[in-house]
Amino acid sequence: MSDEDLERYEATIELQLVQEYKAVIGLFTHIVETERRFYLTNNVEVTVHGESSPPMIELNLSDAWVWDMYRPARFVPSVRVLTFRDVNIERLPESDLA
Repeated sequence: MSDEDLERYEATIELQLVQEYKAVIGLFTHIVETERRFYLTNNVEVTVHGESSPPMIELNLSDAWVWDMYRPARFVPSVRVLTFRDVNIERLPESDLA
């Protein structure tokens, strides 16, 4: 497989992922971004463990969709994320939910 074939394959998969994202976003209430992944979810629990510097952040997501073009199944029942980096959690506006 040439570099051009690989680039074309990855572009096709990414386009399919964008289309899937647009199709499923209305099923979720929150967007969660970490340094490694992007999630859509309906439930986010955040726990900050302050014993370390910087503090460790623990996220527990349920009923989630994972933005990952190499993952065969993007819908997952639960996700646990541990990180020392920034986390962005947004509640989707009601207009995006319909």
